[in-house]
Amino acid sequence: MHSAWEEAGWERLGEGVARRRMPGWDETIGVIAGSTGVMIVDTGASLRDGADLRRAIRGVLGRDVTHIALTHPHFDHVLGTAAFAGVEVFGATGLADLLLRERDELRRDAERHGIDAHAAAEATDLLVRPHHHVHDELAVDLGDRQVILANVGPGHTAHDLAALVPGRHGAPAIVFCGDLVEESGEPSAGHDALPQQWPAALDRLLALGGEDAVYVPGHGAVVDAAFVRAQRDALAVRFGVPPSS
Repeated sequence: MHSAWEEAGWERLGEGVARRRMPGWDETIGVIAGSTGVMIVDTGASLRDGADLRRAIRGVLGRDVTHIALTHPHFDHVLGTAAFAGVEVFGATGLADLLLRERDELRRDAERHGIDAHAAAEATDLLVRPHHHVHDELAVDLGDRQVILANVGPGHTAHDLAALVPGRHGAPAIVFCGDLVEESGEPSAGHDALPQQWPAALDRLLALGGEDAVYVPGHGAVVDAAFVRAQRDALAVRFGVPPSS
């Protein structure tokens, strides 16, 4: 029997935890529901994406998103943020300043990837920057559960944030990795990547989640710790970083 999440087109990952792989760029959007709060992990590539996600989550849960965690500053993960009015936004330390400083580059990047120019301009003009800056780890209370936000980067970008949902009732922990981990293709190392530091970021990610966790890439299917470790080692070879001990 399908859950309400699956009937709405989401992949259920655990009790109160689901994700959607968005059309277009296949970016993962996560949702974590507690008794008093609902967190969304990333917000899509446009205000329309954000509004669609807001309505979809309300349709399943009967209540609205209260918290947003942004895993990194790329357009397909942040441009839907303004569709969530009055929501507390979290990001790695420095993300808010970067989004302000590079607003025009964010708009241009969205346009280069096929976002309509008017939609890209509207989303970047209205973009809500993080109110809460995660330097190391931060526990966010959603009522009967906490989400641990961890600044595990730099790597894919200078401002990579992961979200750990601790396991309960014998279920494994779930880690939303952002684009530090990609399953549907080779990890993308753009002009803003810090490849020499990326393998160490994955070491921190594995330490955060542990061996038995479910790891949710920024793009692609859910993976395990062995996959993350293999990707870590492949990145080390690719960028000439010594293997982990």
